[in-house]
Amino acid sequence: MNLTIEIPDVLEATLNSKAKAHGVSASLYARQVIENALNESNDQAVSPKKSAYGLLAHLGPGPSEEEIDENRRDMFRGFAEDTP
Repeated sequence: MNLTIEIPDVLEATLNSKAKAHGVSASLYARQVIENALNESNDQAVSPKKSAYGLLAHLGPGPSEEEIDENRRDMFRGFAEDTP
């Protein structure tokens, strides 16, 4: 299959320099890059996602609503009282 693509001049220069560094033509280097990219995506198996449920269970139970409210009242006691 032949494929023609348009790339910006900057990418063309980069492609040519990398191909020259590998000692191959730009078209062969582009083909190798595409093959590697396509093979990598096939090799990576989709792993099931882990649930975040219980992620912080080792820290013990969380604070109750009453404790949260008490801490809020304590933190904001006297807030902005010095402001004229």
